[in-house]
Parts: sequence; C-alpha cells; structure tokens
Amino acid sequence: MTVNPLNIAATQSNKDFLCIAGVNYPSRLLVGTGKYKDLQETRAAIIASGAQIVTVAIRRTNIGQDKDMPNLLDVVPPSEFTILPNTAGCYSAKDAVRTCRLARELLDGHSLVKLEVLGDEKTLYPNVVETIDAAKTLIVEDFQVMVYTNDDPIVAKQFEDMGCVAVMPLAAPIGSGLGIRNPHNIFTIVESASVPIIVDAGVGTASDAAVAMELGCDGVLMNTAIAEAKDPVLMASAMNKGVAAGREAYLAGRMPRRRFASASSPIDGSFF
Repeated sequence: MTVNPLNIAATQSNKDFLCIAGVNYPSRLLVGTGKYKDLQETRAAIIASGAQIVTVAIRRTNIGQDKDMPNLLDVVPPSEFTILPNTAGCYSAKDAVRTCRLARELLDGHSLVKLEVLGDEKTLYPNVVETIDAAKTLIVEDFQVMVYTNDDPIVAKQFEDMGCVAVMPLAAPIGSGLGIRNPHNIFTIVESASVPIIVDAGVGTASDAAVAMELGCDGVLMNTAIAEAKDPVLMASAMNKGVAAGREAYLAGRMPRRRFASASSPIDGSFF
C-alpha cells in the first residue's frame, strides 16, 4: 500500500487544535476587523486568513448598536465565526467592564471576551493595575476572559492564576509592526503556562508570526499587519501559512545551535 505523506501531515495537523475555554479551533491565527477599506474587504481577508476567532472592538464597530448603519455581523456572522468582543479604547477598569457587559447583551449572552485596558494613547501599553481590577470583576460575572497584557512573566502568571482562559502578551506596541521585541520573555511566559498564550500586538509580517509560534505560543492575534498591507487578502493568506509553518517547526523541534560548522553528510562510513 502506498502512503501519501501529505495525507499523513494533514491528518496530524487536524489533531492539533487551539483550545480556548473548552472549544477546539483548527486555526491558531486570530484576526481583527478594523482598518479595512470596507466590509467586503474585511470578509475576504478573514476568509483568506483561515481564522475562526474574529475580534471586534465594541466601542468602535457596529454590531447592532445602530440599526441604520452597516452591521459587521452581516459579513462576519456568528454562525460562521466565533466573535471575540474586545475592549479596545478603554482606559479604566470601569469602562472595560461596562463594554463587556454591553457585548454580552448585543451577542445574546456571549461570555468570551478579550480584555484590554490601555495606559495612554501614545504607547497603547496596557495599564496592568486597571486590567487586573477589570479581570477580577469579569471573572466573578462568569465572563471567559482572554487578557491583553505586557510581556512580564510574573504578571502573565497572575492572570492565569486568577482564572483567565488565555493570556495575550504583546510582541511590540499595538499597530507598530516591529515584531517580537523580547522573545526571551515570551518564551519564559510560555514555558510556565497551563493556559493558551497568544501573542497579541506588534506582528508586522508572516515571519513575525512564525517566530511567535516557534517560541511555543499557542496562537497569534493580529489586525493592522493584515489590514494595512498593500494587499490585505494576500497578506492574510501569508499570515495563515506563517502561523502554520511556525507551529510545525515548534512541534518538529529545531536543530541545536552550534558555534562551529557541522558537516551535512556524515564522515563515518565514507567510501574513500
């Protein structure tokens, strides 16, 4: 019997899920919905990305708040995607909690949310104190919290211990496209975590996504890197492949780094 190795690879890949709050997702790429030229481009890029989890800024996106405006859910329906409402634009725990409650109402009791509480408008770094405060309240109210934070391993572990279903450290400032600035911290977060670690913010291109996955991250969330590309749909496809390639490389286990050369062909057993 002839075995097609591509079929084996496909079978193995299908068994490797991203598990968030007890739900398995074949894709480890999560995408946002902002900054596209129109809703049609938004949908096309999301489809090309292969993402199943799509994050939506509740304060900035119409998902039913205004009946007279185009509704994002018409092109990204909950029947096709897991909608992940986020608290982008919130600078206090109070505003973030209010936004999550609104999202739950608009999405018929939906409890999975992405929590981010920002510190200032220039850096968009997280305000960790306010984020912790908001997370405590939301968890008590039975929200399933995926939390955006900095790349501090101690803080990341605190969020996990509190009961957040995923921790999302930044790679670099939101929308910067700088890639992973501190891979050592990201790796430290990953190696001690028992919940999914998803790099969120700062990815600029497919190689950045691959690096995140090679570090052992469970997924990557991005928006600007796709939406501000010259060809967003093509970049979405590239990001899909970058995440998949990085994950496979991580599972395969890279060769050790060596100071000096090592012959590709073994010397022992040479014919002459």
